[in-house]
Amino acid sequence: MPENPPSPTIAEAVAILRDGGLLAIPTETVYGLAADARNPEAIARIFALKGRPADHPLIVHIADADRLDDWAVTIPEAARKLAAAFWPGPLTLILKKRAEVADAVTGGQDTVGLRSPDHALTLALLKAFGGGLAAPSANRFGRISPTSAGHVRDEFGENAPPILDGGPCPVGIESTIVDLSQRPPRILREGHIRREQLLPFLPELQSGLAAASPRVSGSLDAHYAPRTQMRMLEREPLIEAATDDPRCVLLALDGLPPETQGLSLPAQPEAYAHGLYAALRELDARDATCILIEQPPSGPDWLAVNDRIKRALAGAGL
Repeated sequence: MPENPPSPTIAEAVAILRDGGLLAIPTETVYGLAADARNPEAIARIFALKGRPADHPLIVHIADADRLDDWAVTIPEAARKLAAAFWPGPLTLILKKRAEVADAVTGGQDTVGLRSPDHALTLALLKAFGGGLAAPSANRFGRISPTSAGHVRDEFGENAPPILDGGPCPVGIESTIVDLSQRPPRILREGHIRREQLLPFLPELQSGLAAASPRVSGSLDAHYAPRTQMRMLEREPLIEAATDDPRCVLLALDGLPPETQGLSLPAQPEAYAHGLYAALRELDARDATCILIEQPPSGPDWLAVNDRIKRALAGAGL
């Protein structure tokens, strides 16, 4: 088996991007498939490799809050306060875009999603590059997001772009998305940063898509999905189902039941989120008849995890 190619240096990565190429980058959430956000031809390469619908917007990654005005107009003061409080970090802000921001980035909308990723390697890249990077998750559209360089290689095989290897992603699920382009502000995608953390800055904050909400990444019903069929059950029915079909594999909470096969994740929301995609990828590779997921707890701390599982269930096996 050939050895994995070495991770490019920052200088090599900048050269790839300036030449219109693609690069897989680490963030604290998941690995992204990055291109120069000012280069429509490079952005088109993202859509082609992922098989992503052309009207599905991309998030632009920037070095810091000082770059907000390069991409957005009519920026509310709340956006600057949120950036000061949570950037770099897993929070994406939806704002009215500058006229020169490419429609390929925004899906033809008048809004743009912006965030500063909390990963030292990618922040160094952004500062050296000097611009913004359009970077959806580095996987084929609708499939499980990658949280390691190995996942990106597994996803794309010989078509994988150069990978800036920054190790495993510490958060493990995508950023919280907050729409500040209209009032009231809304959480359009749940993530590591929760509503109660945002309320001191946005007392009017609502949750969930409204009729006029812009399209954003990760909002489709089917997403983050394995190719193996999935079911979600409480623990006792889960054990019964595994007994009925021993070819099923389990994703259990706090310990695998006796005489079953699969994996277990901690019953703490942040630790569970960190391991979720890696676990789904491993179970999907086992050639099982189905993946049985033990239903996680409900409550605000588990909103993001339950959102990802719900969408994975809708897309599994397709």
